[in-house]
Amino acid sequence: MKKIILSLVFGFGVLQISAQTTWYDPLEGDVPHIEGRAWNTENAKNYHRLPDRAKDLVRPVVWWLSTNSTGLNIPFYCNAPQIEVQMVLSRVNQAQNMPLIATAGVDMYVTDCHGVTDWNACPASMSIPTNGNDTVRFVYKDLEYHNIHQRGSMYRLFLPLLSEVKSLKIGIPDSCELKWAPVTQERPIVVYGTSIAQGIAASRPAMAWSSQVARRTDTPVINLGFSGNALGDREVYDLISEIDAQLFVIDCMPNMYPVNDSIVARTVYGVEKIRSVSQSPILLVENCGYTYGKTNAPIENECVVTNRELKKAYEEILRRGIPGVYYMTKEEIGLTPDSQVDGWHASDLGMSLYANAYEKKINEILGRKILSKFSPVRQRREPDQYEWAERHEQILEQNKTTDPEILMIGNSITHYWSGNPYCARHAGPKSWEKLFKGKRVSNLGMGWDRIENVFWRLYHGELDNCSPQKIFMFVGTNNLQLNSNEEIVEGLIGLADLIKQKQPQAHLYVTCIYPRRGQEERVLQLNTLLKQKMKVEDKVTILDINQKLLQPDGKINESFFSDGLHPNEKGYEVIASQLKEFVK
Repeated sequence: MKKIILSLVFGFGVLQISAQTTWYDPLEGDVPHIEGRAWNTENAKNYHRLPDRAKDLVRPVVWWLSTNSTGLNIPFYCNAPQIEVQMVLSRVNQAQNMPLIATAGVDMYVTDCHGVTDWNACPASMSIPTNGNDTVRFVYKDLEYHNIHQRGSMYRLFLPLLSEVKSLKIGIPDSCELKWAPVTQERPIVVYGTSIAQGIAASRPAMAWSSQVARRTDTPVINLGFSGNALGDREVYDLISEIDAQLFVIDCMPNMYPVNDSIVARTVYGVEKIRSVSQSPILLVENCGYTYGKTNAPIENECVVTNRELKKAYEEILRRGIPGVYYMTKEEIGLTPDSQVDGWHASDLGMSLYANAYEKKINEILGRKILSKFSPVRQRREPDQYEWAERHEQILEQNKTTDPEILMIGNSITHYWSGNPYCARHAGPKSWEKLFKGKRVSNLGMGWDRIENVFWRLYHGELDNCSPQKIFMFVGTNNLQLNSNEEIVEGLIGLADLIKQKQPQAHLYVTCIYPRRGQEERVLQLNTLLKQKMKVEDKVTILDINQKLLQPDGKINESFFSDGLHPNEKGYEVIASQLKEFVK
């Protein structure tokens, strides 16, 4: 990785820095370290949202708007107490209904090693010149880390909503560490929409509703909002259909009044174009309504007319038998009189109401049933052993390329057994090879995973692109210090239900929580409760092999464990011998 080392002293306001600084450029490498857009490889050296070839395909104003960096974000890990961002814009666009930080600034969020359910905003000192080609500077000071290691936290840097970024660098003290987080292979949610989707009039880049949804669901969201120009253009739909998305959102009605006589034709074309290449769900969204509509009849009429035509389009789509198309009404969005800045564009309150409605709808469409005690979250508790997000990406790739017959879902006990994706630390390779000889197996174990982390992984693609015959689930021991037996059992049943939903053809083997030193009696009680509450049905088997790992007095057999929790080679041999008849 190319690094530029220099001493910085600049004297504007509070931004006084004098230290050796290492600079990192997100555009370095073959694929830029940018999330929130398709065509990432094609756009290797810029921050545009559409591929360069689109310039000759779409209307000029759509192309110009696509060079705005709204929705793009840069994920990275860092342990520095101070992070500086320097950015040069080709132009600084200002809007009367938006602060300069939203149109031409950046916005940084962070989550700790345990993956909190909501990302935390980082305050900054800033300098934003109003002329293009001048350097925009943001400095984040006195950053604290609440991790169980010294390798830092995960950040997301959100880029401007209404300006074109020419260059960007992230600087940290050279004694600290910055590492790019992997750009995910997970299929994104694609949003085609208006200025409201683009983020106007949010107060900060990350407050755009699409960015809020991206943070809340921890799912990549591609923002194709084009202010005033979401007219259902065929050329835009043709480009959108190139994207391998898990959900397509069409939210164009606030711009469609000028072409209301062709809303039906344009919407049906878009849906049919997408459906010709993808079976992913499509969500049609009504005009959210205008605050001023209550006092201005012509403005209110725009909302009424566009929504009437969209409903006609939806009915025509249903009549044609096009599957997987959903509908969201203005009432579901639920804007209030105080939620718009100028009668049209959502304030931060309005953006949050939008995000609430979308989050609920997305979870319904994608079948994400969120348990209150186990909201899906990522983690990064063992970066010195392995990078959790990188292993997740390896699993996604392996499932696509090998179509495994068997999936082994678990925590460190599964992760450090053996198998692929390969891990340098493995304690039972001989028993693994003997047990699975001749079979295609994916090891979906992750060190220090809890139930909520496994939910995250399964909701984010680790059961996609494969058709396993058998799935073994070994989860729960890392929740013993945080949750009651009843809660853990509820979580395990929820995971089992999710696995059955996503892989109905597979036989699921739910393995009781293995015994661990000092917790033998509690684990016994927990497993007894699991057997009582989990519904045993066709293609679901509960496996309890713990007796083979215990002594006659009920304590663990220390000769089978390396540390009272993790099996050694001998312990893995015992486990393999008990699983042998089910692996056949």
